[in-house]
Amino acid sequence: MLGTQAREDMSEDQVLDAASRHAELLQRSEVGLLEVAYQWAVLHSVDRLDPHQTRLPGREQGRRYGGTGVSEVSEFAAAELGARIGRTTHAAIALIADAQDLRHRHPVLWARVQAGEVRASYARHVVTKTRELSLAEAAHVDAEVAESADGRIPWTRFEALVAGKVATAAPALAREKEERAKKARFAKIIGRGEHGMASFRIRADIATITALDTAITTRAAQLAQTLPDEPGAHDEDDETRTDERSITIDDRRVLAALQLATGTGPDQTPDLDVTLVVHLDGRGEHELDTHGHPLEPIARLEGHGPLTTTWLRETLGPRARFRIQPVIDLAHQVPVDAYEIPARHRQAVRLMTPADTFPYATCTSTTMQIDHTVPYQPDGTGGPSVLGNYGPLTTTHHRIKTHGDWQVHQPVPGIYLWQDPHGAHYLVDHTGTRRLPQTPRRPQPTSTLEIYEPDLQIDLAYAA
Repeated sequence: MLGTQAREDMSEDQVLDAASRHAELLQRSEVGLLEVAYQWAVLHSVDRLDPHQTRLPGREQGRRYGGTGVSEVSEFAAAELGARIGRTTHAAIALIADAQDLRHRHPVLWARVQAGEVRASYARHVVTKTRELSLAEAAHVDAEVAESADGRIPWTRFEALVAGKVATAAPALAREKEERAKKARFAKIIGRGEHGMASFRIRADIATITALDTAITTRAAQLAQTLPDEPGAHDEDDETRTDERSITIDDRRVLAALQLATGTGPDQTPDLDVTLVVHLDGRGEHELDTHGHPLEPIARLEGHGPLTTTWLRETLGPRARFRIQPVIDLAHQVPVDAYEIPARHRQAVRLMTPADTFPYATCTSTTMQIDHTVPYQPDGTGGPSVLGNYGPLTTTHHRIKTHGDWQVHQPVPGIYLWQDPHGAHYLVDHTGTRRLPQTPRRPQPTSTLEIYEPDLQIDLAYAA
């Protein structure tokens, strides 16, 4: 790698040459990752599973992640691979499936990927879109799109090309997908809100969407009589536009949709009956910035993210009623002598650890299972039902923790130290996941987690 001074001395041609080398290295690394993912699948063939164990509840099963013609893989293998490369279990499953499909279902495309002629992202898009096809149908698409997969056409055109070839190869499947799509209707909040704004998406047949658009357009036109455009409302580059409350056609369309949804007329203000949970901790009230000015406290809108208290006052204040509840004392939750976790403990765990505690996991659902880090035993020999021995896990990660060869320790409430079956250590806390330095392998204990103490102390101090 070149140092900062060396880069500063580079000419334009040298910079471009270096950029090309780095891009080529990145492309080769993506190919290498597909190759090792395939080998990982080979090493974790379903044949290695004990058929007597697979019949027991919750135990590891075989899963076929790729399309027809590829081998099944032992289910827990993806979690080990994902953690080692810093990705989720789901991302590792996708990597394994794509690697297998490229090897066995798309030989032409795979050959071009290995030769460095096609980027892995293009190839992985193709195998994802053809996963439901038969071997012969996948081979047809492979031959039809491989030539154009080298970036000679823009990405959007390549997507359209693949979609067309898939439909041509399997028209019956295309018709089946149309029927499935008819049932895939929804109207829900999508994504994570930011800066006090969020998005609501409606998916339905084109006739329904057109009818909704017509109704919103009609109501927005009626609102134009009482809410006309402000000067400069349509000119994003107009520096004279200082009123952030300027009315635009988009503003009227949003209000129109709200009125139609709540059944209010064009001249009425919708009465919103919603519940929003806002967390305030008071920090910042007496803190000063670098110029000696008071820092504005930051609140957290549950399910949304951070917001300033000014936004709360100006946006929610005029039309909201606030109910203040006491702060939950996370440090003094009374334990219970039972396996069942009381509601107050679940709420405390959610506040302290809102995400799945498995390495690199991303799930933040409130319906995750709450696992006893040290399993509870009715005779008192196991772990207690108390804050500091809980951790939210998805069903898959809970099964891996229970029936796989992973070990986890919670030395401090909210800090989780994991060890994978091959001895790699991961620290999971409120900041995310970090892999701890690897230590020389020693004989693994049967029931305890080995941790390199000096590094552990450093990480715990940082996490605390």
